[in-house]
Amino acid sequence: MEKAIKLQIRKELNGQQQLNVIKLKGSLISNGYTEIIHINDYDDEFHMNSFETSVENRTEVQNFINAFISKAQLTDTVTIFK
Repeated sequence: MEKAIKLQIRKELNGQQQLNVIKLKGSLISNGYTEIIHINDYDDEFHMNSFETSVENRTEVQNFINAFISKAQLTDTVTIFK
């Protein structure tokens, strides 16, 4: 069974933040956590990015995202949406 993970990403980003968000999305795909990431407007401040991953990988993916957010200093930019 597949399970969606949603990321809330700030629309207004500086160049480094944009690069880090692109690296995060690329890492999710290259690590095999998903094949495609869907991007939708959420409100005036945020985009909503969502992707499907297996239930077995869900915790691993969330841990990967949280570690990436921390390392790339994206705590005010990217949030796992619950």
